[in-house]
Amino acid sequence: MSRRPAEPIFDATPHPFGAGPVQPLVYDAALRALRQRTVNFAAKRLSDMLFVSGLDLFTANEHLRVRAAAVPAGLDGRSDSTDIAGDVSAAMAAGRIKIGADSGDHRVTVTWDDPDFGAPVTGSALARAGYGSILLGEHSAPRFDPKPIARSTPEAWPWPMGESLGDITAPPAALATALDAFMASSAGVYGVVIASPERILVERYSAFGAPDRVTPSWSMTKAITCTIIGRMIHEGWLSSMHDPAPAPLWRDPRGIQRLITLDHLVRMRSGIGFPVRLEDGQTVMGFENSAVYQDGVDAFEAAQRTVVAALPGSVFRYVNSGMNVLGAVIRDQIERRGLPYHETVYSLLVDRLGMSSYQHSADIAGNFIASGAGYATARDYAKLGVLYLNDGVWAGERILPEGWVDYALAATHTGTSYAACFRTNTDRLFPDLPEDTAWAAGASDNRIFILRRHGLTVTVTNETDYRMDLGALNRLIATAIETLV
Repeated sequence: MSRRPAEPIFDATPHPFGAGPVQPLVYDAALRALRQRTVNFAAKRLSDMLFVSGLDLFTANEHLRVRAAAVPAGLDGRSDSTDIAGDVSAAMAAGRIKIGADSGDHRVTVTWDDPDFGAPVTGSALARAGYGSILLGEHSAPRFDPKPIARSTPEAWPWPMGESLGDITAPPAALATALDAFMASSAGVYGVVIASPERILVERYSAFGAPDRVTPSWSMTKAITCTIIGRMIHEGWLSSMHDPAPAPLWRDPRGIQRLITLDHLVRMRSGIGFPVRLEDGQTVMGFENSAVYQDGVDAFEAAQRTVVAALPGSVFRYVNSGMNVLGAVIRDQIERRGLPYHETVYSLLVDRLGMSSYQHSADIAGNFIASGAGYATARDYAKLGVLYLNDGVWAGERILPEGWVDYALAATHTGTSYAACFRTNTDRLFPDLPEDTAWAAGASDNRIFILRRHGLTVTVTNETDYRMDLGALNRLIATAIETLV
């Protein structure tokens, strides 16, 4: 029997692990796909507000902004492609985008009905305890069973482990004035908490905020994810941030993804992107930022199905894909030890810190989205700041590696203020704060500030798409340093 000869233009080496290199994802940027992402995100946002944060329907509708999905940008700027923001505005004005909420099922459905465009586009999201708001998109149900998650947090313990706070005294007059000015000029702010490792010093909430109101963190969740990676290194599950990222789909040692280290991922220097197919059929290279919050897909699989578009370590490009590769690493490390995934993610960090209000947001496949969309009260967010103020020691026990805090809060190099899932003040964004100020940062200016030399952490939570007065925030924190330290 004749055997077909090997083709000299293909690598016929047997794959040492699995099926070999993963096939890349192609991002569909056609108009219909962008409309689908637009209604998907609107459904998720309203589900967040109603069924996770617990806002009443009037307040939630008042705060909801239907945001147009955008084509992923390149390395230096956005592609010259269709912008559908005008279409969204026109559709909203004409009543062609309809929003419905089912309080019994904790589900929100958004439909964009445009007879000139074809069949309606519908997206939905639903909330389940412990899983936040799950984006379903065009699908009717998640691809996993969101069973109740067993959690253990010491609510009766004193701060910072639990919620027993003791007396919170009135702030000094100058600080009260700065708080008033900040809240008056920042209409979306839920609340502000200023704390030390010993106690909460000051807190203030808006009319729609409250001490028990959980609020979206967006990319502040990246700091949670990176800290879980630190916990895994401390526990011996991972060896070093400078090792190749052990993502489940990146196992072939010949794959270029093996050049990507954990450090590259947390510092946004992985170089990963993916092909973007535009409405006219043209394909360009894009670097995803928001698709994980707009597509009803397996976020971890999509993140691993990227291509290496720039030499790892060479270019800073803020994307969410790299963080969700870390999420896949975390899930893989847990499950290969035979541990329950969801419970273990909570127990590794947030339950250890007594962050009883914290919820990760799951995707349609049950992955806890590692790049953003966690929820917690301002008090619980502040506990992460306290952990970093305490150099990774909690309740007298070291839970992060020696030197981790210095590593995570140090800017990568002089060309960027970004550190390892935190941002720093090296570019003097806050001119009256020390250069070594660091913060976990989320969309719409959500932040957890870490002022190590002053022993303070400041948390500010803000509703999506609302402008925050950063000048007033700068003066507020500077006044807190002057009056509290």
